[in-house]
Amino acid sequence: MSNSYNIRSTKIGNSAGFRLPVEFYLEHPQFANADGWIEVLSPDTAILRIVTQSGDDEDAEDSVMMRLFLDFAMTETLKNNTLQPYTTEMSKVAHELIAGVELDDELLEDV
Repeated sequence: MSNSYNIRSTKIGNSAGFRLPVEFYLEHPQFANADGWIEVLSPDTAILRIVTQSGDDEDAEDSVMMRLFLDFAMTETLKNNTLQPYTTEMSKVAHELIAGVELDDELLEDV
């Protein structure tokens, strides 16, 4: 689902904008003639939010935002090549660590 596209800064009338390649619109026609906004996350990272004509459903919007966030988080994580898969062995170790641990109900009430 996560494809990368090269964009170019360009002058559009009296404004500036980004030009997307035709492949973007061929692969994602739902974004043609859509509106949106861009949010700067850091000095060299921004996220683009495109609202399609059928973007009125709040659950779909939440789902899209979650996918965008997870795509961003995954990209940032992979930059340093430190991501490791969570293995069955890791799960067993974690379960062994907490085996037999019981929580007091009183502690849960404060949360």
